[in-house]
Amino acid sequence: MDKPFGLNVKRKRMKTDITTVRYDIHDLAEYINWIYFFHAWGFQPRYAAIADIHGCDACRAGWLASFPEAERAKAAEAMQLHKEAVRMLNKIDGKYKVYAIYRLMEANAEGDNLWLEGTLFPLLRQQTRVRPDDPFLCLSDFVRPLSSGIKDTVGGFATTIDPAMEEEFSHDDYQSLLIKTLGERLAEAAAEKIHETLRKEVWGYAKDEKLTMKQLLNEDYQGIRPAVGYPSLPDISVSFLLDKLIDMKRIGIHLTENGMMQPHASVCGLMFAHPVSRYFSVGKIDEEQLMDYASRRNIDADVLRKYLAANLQP
Repeated sequence: MDKPFGLNVKRKRMKTDITTVRYDIHDLAEYINWIYFFHAWGFQPRYAAIADIHGCDACRAGWLASFPEAERAKAAEAMQLHKEAVRMLNKIDGKYKVYAIYRLMEANAEGDNLWLEGTLFPLLRQQTRVRPDDPFLCLSDFVRPLSSGIKDTVGGFATTIDPAMEEEFSHDDYQSLLIKTLGERLAEAAAEKIHETLRKEVWGYAKDEKLTMKQLLNEDYQGIRPAVGYPSLPDISVSFLLDKLIDMKRIGIHLTENGMMQPHASVCGLMFAHPVSRYFSVGKIDEEQLMDYASRRNIDADVLRKYLAANLQP
């Protein structure tokens, strides 16, 4: 088991109650990562640059002309899609809200587990290296071990949209898809904004952070925010553990029997402040780790196989 990160790094401890925040659409518009919006519509990342051009017809024309002739029709389509998306955001602003919830918790690591406010939160560890000298990472590596006798901090969070937003245009397939893809981006934008607020103000470990929006969306800040279901936290069933800690129903999120969040445009996960914390993919795990993880979760291994099918070695 690798434990690559030392204890001699100063980290600010903080603890909060469960806290909810409500955002207007215009509070989040600049935090939208348009690359993922366009990806959902089948556009390559370069087309998302249209979102960086504001109120300048000549600039838009220049952007369009910068594409090879064979790609201009696609670029024009992207331009129109962005225009309609902005129009939609303006239309729903003031009518619907976006919600966030967070809790900064006393935390320690014990092997591949976290202890969060006395609750055991088992995790998975990499078993494949990207480079020969890489450690096998687990999110618990970024938290002070229980044996140190020193409490650390881990954040739990969730964000979601007003569920009525997804039903607004159910009679119109195009408008319905547009509002749903924007809803997903708004939930992610709320996660980005609440993470910034925690780093700079509430947790306060990055009070002097001064990033451009491009740097922010490139994640050029200290700390990470792995979401449940993403590569470093792939087991969706840990949503049940997180829900016990932050009570997601306070902002209208409900979990299905399989751990999926409703409304669909919702995000939940953990926040780590360690200065060398970074995103990684757990990747493939073997039968031994699966059985160990099942024991730590106190869940039948066959149940976990369903959640971790993409991570199991053949």
